[in-house]
This record gives sequence, C-alpha cells and structure tokens, in this order.
Amino acid sequence: MTLGNIRHLRLFLTTTRLNTITRVAGRHNLSQPAVTQALAKLEADVGGALFDRMSRGLYPTDRGLILARRVERALALLDPVLRALSPRLVLTATSAQLTAFIAVCERQSFTLAATALGLAQPTVHRAVGHIEAETSKPLFHRTASGLLVTPLARGLARAARLAFSELDQGLAELAEFDGREGGRIVIGSLPLSRAALLPKALAAFRQSRPATPVSVVDGSYDMLLDGLLRGEVDCIVGALRDPAPTPAIVQEALFADRLALVVRPGHPLVARQPLRRDDLSGQSWAVPRSGTPTRAQFDAVFCNDTPPEGIIETGSILLMREVLALSDLIGCISGLQAKADIAKGSLVRLETDIDWPAREIGLATRANWLPTRAQQAFLDHVRACAERMREAE
Repeated sequence: MTLGNIRHLRLFLTTTRLNTITRVAGRHNLSQPAVTQALAKLEADVGGALFDRMSRGLYPTDRGLILARRVERALALLDPVLRALSPRLVLTATSAQLTAFIAVCERQSFTLAATALGLAQPTVHRAVGHIEAETSKPLFHRTASGLLVTPLARGLARAARLAFSELDQGLAELAEFDGREGGRIVIGSLPLSRAALLPKALAAFRQSRPATPVSVVDGSYDMLLDGLLRGEVDCIVGALRDPAPTPAIVQEALFADRLALVVRPGHPLVARQPLRRDDLSGQSWAVPRSGTPTRAQFDAVFCNDTPPEGIIETGSILLMREVLALSDLIGCISGLQAKADIAKGSLVRLETDIDWPAREIGLATRANWLPTRAQQAFLDHVRACAERMREAE
C-alpha cells in the first residue's frame, strides 16, 4: 500500500470534517465527480473503506479515523513549512515533487538523486523546478563545484521526510487494524545497549510479535540523532546526553550505569589491587571515541594534567576485548558492557578508589512522536527489561 497523492489526502481529511461531497468540492474548487474519484482511489490504495456512505453524508469508519489522525499529523508538519515558502505550495506541491526534492537535498546532485530514485534526470529537474518556481526564496545555489542546499531547502526536506514517516505509520496502523503485519521498527543502537538491554528487549519483543520487521542501526550518536530527527530512526537506546542536544527529542532514563576499568587475566595490576588513581599513571589505555559520555568521564579523571600517551580509541567492545587480551592496556568502558566478559573470566575488573559518576541509560525519541502499536510494544519491552536489570543489581 502507498499514500502517494497528497491532494487526495487533503480531500480525504476535508471529507472527514464536512461529510458531504458537495461541501468538499466547493471547499477545494473541484467538481463532485473529481472528489468522488479521488476518495475511491484512496480507498483502493489503502485496501478498504474509509467512509460509511449514508443518506445524510459520508462519515469516517474506524479505519478512516485511524488514517485521518496520521494525515492530520503529517500535514501539520508539512504545511507550515510550505506556507512559509509560498502559500501556493500548500495547494500545488505533490508527493512526487517532494520525494524528488528530498533526494536532491540528500545527495546535493540532480544526477545522483535521479539515479537513487530510478528516474530520468529531466524528470527530477522538473519536479524540483515546480517547487522552486512557487517561491521567490533561493532553495539551491548552483556553483561550479556543485549544488549547495540552503537552510530553507533543508527545512522543507526535513518536514517532508517527517510527514512521509507519519503516513507510513498510518499504513502500519491500518494493516494492524486489518489483522496484518505492517510497517517496521528502526532502532538506533548505541554501544552500551548492545551488551544486555537491547538483546533482551528484542528477544522478548520477537516472542510477542513474531513477524514485525525490526531494523537495528549501529552508529555514532550524532549519526543516529540525525536519523531520529529525520524520521528514519524511531528511537535510540543507550547512554543519554546531559543536557539533551535539542528540544526536538525527549529522553527517558531507565537505569544508571558506572564505568569500569578492565584488563586481561594475569595483568600485572591485578595482583596490586586495590589501586589508587596514582597507581594508574603511565599506563596505556583502550577507550571510547572522543565525544562520548564514557570518554568525557575518562578525560575528566586522567587528562586534566597530562593526557596519557598511547591511547587506542574504539567504540567496539569486541575489539577492545581482543586488544586487552593481547596486551597490558587498560580498558575504560561501561560496567554493564563488561559484565558478561567479567563473569566469563575473559576480563578482570580493577578495584580502584575512583568514584565514577552514574550515567543515565535509556530511550531517546522525537518530541510529539506517536508510536504505532508495534513500536509501543517494543518500548514497553525495553522498559520491562530495564526494570528487571535494576532489580538484579
């Protein structure tokens, strides 16, 4: 199923409010047959009736109410941005034009955008040209070195992506209403979540939802945050930022974690425990990348005076474990991440006098995000797994 015609969606939403073809046609300056055909096409696209046809008018079915909520949210994201560029864009912009516009903004090239969409380059030029022609404000700068995307263009692309995401969620909710699986869940996974919380939540979710597609995206926080804000990632699981990087996201703390210093079994420092901070001077380290909460805490303890030499930066617990096994380096990582390796004996936790501050671990989602049932079920499993982890401490 697709929702590829914004104009049809606008007619649909007006019909849910005015309830008669005559009034809707007058509101949109269309013929009654045109409105009737548009609504019939939309119902065919979504695979079922959206209205009950009665003698006194058209009234939305339960399916219609589900879709109307998502269409209203999508247009609330898109229309203010279109209107700010040009009031006519609210009437003229199409899904095809906005899809082409997003592709050009992302790739900063008409040629690459056309290739990604499987369209001819002139087709993409025309689609984007329609949007540009409606506004007197520059959206792109053509230069000898390539296409430069203006902040106005990026704002429109972001609003369109989020609007399309809302419509995709509407289709997922209709599928669920009809007893089918629809949509998917995209989870942004930070390193800490991969050790225990996310695997447990995914296993529990899969038992309750055997067929719902799930995609786990690994990456840096900045990359995942960008995906979250663009509507390409539904939630991020891992260490929270203090303060939150933008009011556009909401953070939910689930439990606290503290850092651990770990070494291979038989490391010379193991026999010298407990250790003071001074005992660790002159050591070589394996630590997370700069910009992460773990690295910030490590730097605050060990890099105030003279930063240690020979630091190896990595965000992979697997790589860190192998490096530590083959050397006398000390690893500084999340206590939760190291827990399984310590229990198996492949790593040893050093006892020190360092009082590491607690770090909040949890969920980050977009502000005003409305999850589908499947997405809500996954969030509930994450929270339940986090609660069991707290109780086990």
